[in-house]
Amino acid sequence: MFPTFQYLVDYFLGVDIPGLSFLKTFGFLVAVSFIAAAVVIRNELKRYADAGVFQGVDSVEIVNKPVRMQDYLINGLLGFIAGYKIGGLFGAGPEAAEDPLNYIMSGQGSLTIGIALMLVFVGLKYMDARKVKGLAPAERKVKLFPHHRVADLLLIGAVSGFAGAKIFNAFETWDSFVKDPMGSLFSGSGLTFYGGLIMATIALYFYARKKNFSFTRLCDAAAPALILAYGIGRLGCHFAGDGDWGIYNSAYITQADGTLVRAQPGEFEQYVAANPGLFTEFNGQVPHKYAPAPSGVPRWIYAQNYPHNVNREGIRIKGYEGSYPTVLPAAVFPTPIYEFFACLLIFGFLMLIRKRMRWPLQIFGIYLIFNGLERFLVEKIRVNYKYDWGFIHPTQAEIISFIFIVLGLYLWLLNPYKKKGLPASK
Repeated sequence: MFPTFQYLVDYFLGVDIPGLSFLKTFGFLVAVSFIAAAVVIRNELKRYADAGVFQGVDSVEIVNKPVRMQDYLINGLLGFIAGYKIGGLFGAGPEAAEDPLNYIMSGQGSLTIGIALMLVFVGLKYMDARKVKGLAPAERKVKLFPHHRVADLLLIGAVSGFAGAKIFNAFETWDSFVKDPMGSLFSGSGLTFYGGLIMATIALYFYARKKNFSFTRLCDAAAPALILAYGIGRLGCHFAGDGDWGIYNSAYITQADGTLVRAQPGEFEQYVAANPGLFTEFNGQVPHKYAPAPSGVPRWIYAQNYPHNVNREGIRIKGYEGSYPTVLPAAVFPTPIYEFFACLLIFGFLMLIRKRMRWPLQIFGIYLIFNGLERFLVEKIRVNYKYDWGFIHPTQAEIISFIFIVLGLYLWLLNPYKKKGLPASK
């Protein structure tokens, strides 16, 4: 696995560059997911605008606006913070590289880089001021459509989504949360997608109302982007080895050097009995399934032991002294890979049928159905906290995915907008 770019470059190029350790693979792929989502949602919103679904909102822009002293102060402050904290990561040493979020939240930083970047930001603002010097400010009327506000949409979705993902993860990992609430909330790991989706949806609903454009059409435009971003994010989970894997595949166990070997039936149970502290237990049992890869099928589809995983779970790799020295004691099912490919298929299907959907929230309903089905099925081979409801024991994800499926079927089959004669999205 590649928890940081240092591991990625070393694996593919054979060059060890310690300075790349602060670049996290998971964070990079999350950034890629945001970029991909931005491209897709902007194109969809523009398509709706061209079809007459969205009506532009008149706005007034002031051109040749003079630069004020507060503009210099704001730019300088932003530059100083970026240089002091982010720039300081480059020379902060291995501890900060291993946990950059803690470094960002601390009072540590680079005063030199902070002042340097502050001067750069102030200088850029000064150049802007020179361009409009001697020109009279003027008003210009423009029409703003939702696709002009993609940056705002992503920022609101990211902030509210991150907050929701952390809050819902606290409920999903309650035992760990109550032991260290602040550490859980402010750690770089531990995110629940459904929590992020729910909180981001609420925040964007109020934003759409404030800006006076259709929230239902925003949901439709966002549906393909959401499933694509989720799939890319799951790929980040896989390569970083952040714990979102499935139950143990007892057909393979890990050797001391970190490699996987085929286990005979019953050998996994003997290994667990001899090393009980190495395996994650739920309800007093170690969940597993014996499933060797069929002939001709790559083993990585069935089994991964996530060496150098970012959570540092498992056993130490013999002879390795790096920052991420652990590997899982046995193989697990690589569920993030399954979700990635499932999301790609769902994304392709949604893009294929989106122009055939006539009523608002139909395509979003189909997204909810497939999203719910995908997650509900993958939960069958994942390990998560289960609620005790007496006759059933669902996980948080199973509960929410079931609600999504029911809501999606309602929006698709019993759409409340069918009789309102709203324009098609073609």
